[in-house]
Amino acid sequence: MNFKTKFQLSLMMFLEFFIWGGWFVTMGIYLPNTLGADGSQIAFAYSSQSWGAIIAPFIIGLIADRYFNAEKILGVLHLAGAGLMYLMANATDIAAFIPYVFGYMIAYMPTLALVNSVSFNQMKDPSKEFSFIRVFGTIGWIVAGLIFISVLFKWDSPENIASGALKNTFLMTAIASSILGVFSFTLPKTPPRVSKGEEVSLSTILGLDALKLLKDRNYLTFFIASILICIPLAFYYQHAGQFLGEIGASIGVFGSQVGPAGMMTIGQISEALFLLLLPFFFKKFGFKKTILVGMVAWLVRYMLFAYGNAGELTFMLLVGIALHGICYDFFFVSGQIYTDTKAGEKYKSAAQGLITLATYGIGMLIGFWVAGQITDLNLIEENKHEWSSIWQFPAFFALGVSILFAVAFKNEKIEYKQ
Repeated sequence: MNFKTKFQLSLMMFLEFFIWGGWFVTMGIYLPNTLGADGSQIAFAYSSQSWGAIIAPFIIGLIADRYFNAEKILGVLHLAGAGLMYLMANATDIAAFIPYVFGYMIAYMPTLALVNSVSFNQMKDPSKEFSFIRVFGTIGWIVAGLIFISVLFKWDSPENIASGALKNTFLMTAIASSILGVFSFTLPKTPPRVSKGEEVSLSTILGLDALKLLKDRNYLTFFIASILICIPLAFYYQHAGQFLGEIGASIGVFGSQVGPAGMMTIGQISEALFLLLLPFFFKKFGFKKTILVGMVAWLVRYMLFAYGNAGELTFMLLVGIALHGICYDFFFVSGQIYTDTKAGEKYKSAAQGLITLATYGIGMLIGFWVAGQITDLNLIEENKHEWSSIWQFPAFFALGVSILFAVAFKNEKIEYKQ
């Protein structure tokens, strides 16, 4: 791969995740403080991610894989997303905001697969080349949350949150989406993978061909645990930013006070670091112990959130955020590797599609709803919650899933291939 192609793909990944990191975390702060949304309404907004994940395979399987180049569809979807993001920024109430965010996530979620398709199409050995390109996505998320939102513009400071300045995060994202939309048409050509005359079944598109994997007791245990662990996961995505903003948490970085968006980028930094440690854990402890560590990390994280605060115990909040690398990499990345190993050559793509549908689709859809209900039950007064009680629920739920997995799953030796 030449330097020009590497630069194009790296910039594509940077912008792709700059866009996601530029609004997804702070939406949980913006909706209750600016649009007066309650927990159930915030949950409904965040569930747009799950519906986008459910609908995405249809867009990829029926359109991108058969009729148009991936880079062209990527461009169209991001340009459409830019318009919807602008409408989100200018929505005056939650009722107007909801349809726009649903439309946006239906447009955005397929682009996660499209950027991978464009990248893989240019690589001779993705297992060695992809990690270098993908890390720019993590950098993009960090730059959006830490540099732009927290350090340069301080949109997540208590004063700016109160004034509604977080609206600017949507406008920033709209600009970035427009740039990536136009830039996408200059990316290397990625033609359809399926010929127009070739039939593609609905079961193939949804990854249902891989359902036969569920006949294996170990994989069935992992599959059920994957859906269940997404319930506590949804609490973090949906309410961690709101929680940090509500208690006024901040830390000093670069001589400036950094708010919730910047603090949560610690999780992305941790994600990149622990990804490098994953091969060691696989070889040393095996798949079962590695994935159990990932599950238990959710319990530890939420207990730290439950008893930490923005005063003397701020370090507990930071440790809880930093555990994101273990929470995500040790469970989700390990699970993707396990799924790839169990599927075999014929059903690799179908199996990955199925586990994505189960986690980001079904599991998190349930999780967002549950998180909204629990949060509303612990409302003390307007924009004031009993967070210690809220965080205890996902903590003990994660403990229950960990016990289920530990008892039902038998050890299997899985090799980590780089």
